[in-house]
Amino acid sequence: MRTPLLFVHGFWHGTWCWSEVLARVAETGRPALAVDLPGHGLRARRPRSVTGRPFDPAHLATEPSPVAGVTLDEAGEHLVAQLKRLGRGGPVTVVAHSMGGTVLTRAAEQAPELVAHAVYLAAFMPASEVPAFDYALMPENEGELIGPSVRADPAAVGALRLDVASSDDAYRQQLRETFYGDIDPEAADAAIALMTPDAPAGIALGTTTLTRQGWGSVPRTYVGCARDMTIRPPLQHKFVAEADTAFPDNPTATVWLDASHSPFLSQPGRVAEIVGGIG
Repeated sequence: MRTPLLFVHGFWHGTWCWSEVLARVAETGRPALAVDLPGHGLRARRPRSVTGRPFDPAHLATEPSPVAGVTLDEAGEHLVAQLKRLGRGGPVTVVAHSMGGTVLTRAAEQAPELVAHAVYLAAFMPASEVPAFDYALMPENEGELIGPSVRADPAAVGALRLDVASSDDAYRQQLRETFYGDIDPEAADAAIALMTPDAPAGIALGTTTLTRQGWGSVPRTYVGCARDMTIRPPLQHKFVAEADTAFPDNPTATVWLDASHSPFLSQPGRVAEIVGGIG
């Protein structure tokens, strides 16, 4: 019997980003659900400086984030609760994108019996006690476009803030290249309009101590994206190498897509095919 599928979005996104994939999974009759993480989707809170007019760049750079208090602890507990809800106590196959991988790692360590398989789609898969934020600054991530796109100091406002309402053509093109480089520009703009401006820094700064009986016992697959400008391919390879070094008895299966950071929009059929064959 196939396990249910639970989809976890990354920073600035929400359940909406999985709609095309979920539609294809539904055709197979397999139970599937997408979840909004704390600080995202319907749980998001938007700073006035992003949506207010007239626009004030100084306010944008300094306004404390309304999601600054969200932590990895909270996000992990929320995901565990959703696993219990969907699986009704049984195991679930979880597919996490980008920073959602950090939350999946925490949940799988806390409740490995609830995760039948952990699928990381162009996702952070941090090693034991290493915050995801540290990886973003590593040499393997050189050339990434998140850093240049952030419009406030995360330490000052408590979030990684994007100006998703910007009317600056060059900045909007940068956002397209960051997340949706292989998607039609009109569709990319529609996705940007749905993004949450603030992503809680606490999730990226949190760490999880990984154990052999916890996360290390869960089967895992890493689905890499060869044209990713958010998590660069060398960093994706690093995640896999670190995991396999730490837990050699449970090696990571890998699949690579010729895609940018968001294959759930550019290649939803292929993503559905990959995850549909797991668990």
